[in-house]
Amino acid sequence: MSIDDFGGGQGPEPDVLVVTTNDVPGFRVQRVLGEVFGLTVRSRHLGSQIGAGLKSMIGGELKGLTKTLVQTRNQAMERLVEQARARGANGVLAFRFDVTEAADVGTEVCAYGTAVVLARE
Repeated sequence: MSIDDFGGGQGPEPDVLVVTTNDVPGFRVQRVLGEVFGLTVRSRHLGSQIGAGLKSMIGGELKGLTKTLVQTRNQAMERLVEQARARGANGVLAFRFDVTEAADVGTEVCAYGTAVVLARE
């Protein structure tokens, strides 16, 4: 597996800038459009659960599960960006992930933040 299998985030010049901060240097917030989120729930297939169970007995990283979680987070973030774009935003401030178990059948990942219209200062 390459490093790309274990990372995510935006490219160098996104049309909707997503940041974890409450402001963006060089920009001012023109309008706050409100909360946006992207949600996905992924189940683990039997093979990965068995493999993870065996791996947990001997220790070490569960690479298959790590890769699945990265893909899940990236999908949630893509959905957040789609929602922000649809509402006319060009930025999302205070971006966060929330990860929970969903009824013992999978993992729920929610990407959320505040959609805004940013203008260069």
